[in-house]
Amino acid sequence: MSYLRAEEVLPEELIQTIQQYVNGKTIYIPSKDKKDWGSKTDTRQILKDRNTRIYNRYLEGVAVSMLAQDFSLSVKSIQRIVRNSRVAAGNSED
Repeated sequence: MSYLRAEEVLPEELIQTIQQYVNGKTIYIPSKDKKDWGSKTDTRQILKDRNTRIYNRYLEGVAVSMLAQDFSLSVKSIQRIVRNSRVAAGNSED
């Protein structure tokens, strides 16, 4: 990552305002055009589909430990997926 000198790209008034918050520190300014995670690939959809399969199998009665083994995930990850899927489906209890 290359750095730009603020003096070369920002007006003096803006530099003084920023210095009130972070004086002499390195800060990261995100791009306006930054894309959401997974938006350039189909990874987000793949994980959504996987999580739906996990939740459906859980609803069918498959044990969390078996799901963890079948999907090569930790028990905690399966529990998180089930919990998030319940919330998304509007079901607080099963």
